[in-house]
Amino acid sequence: LFLALQREFGSFARYSWEFVGGRPRVNRWREMSQVPATSPESDAFSKDLRRRGFKFVGSTIIYAHMQAVGMVNDHTVDCFRHAEVGRLVKG
Repeated sequence: LFLALQREFGSFARYSWEFVGGRPRVNRWREMSQVPATSPESDAFSKDLRRRGFKFVGSTIIYAHMQAVGMVNDHTVDCFRHAEVGRLVKG
């Protein structure tokens, strides 16, 4: 399934980034309690993967993937990583 997806889109990254319009989502949470477990984008990403036959790709897992690869910046605004990641996006 993964190889078929790569053939269709050229790469898994190209496919993945379509769910955020090619740009990372930069959130401005003040407290960790504000950070969600899912998003509309992770819901759509998950739904599309399941439609293609993938398993174990629920919205929470996909949201965690999106955070890990930089598609979503969920560091709180007081975290030093929030600004660092923000600079990576611009540069």
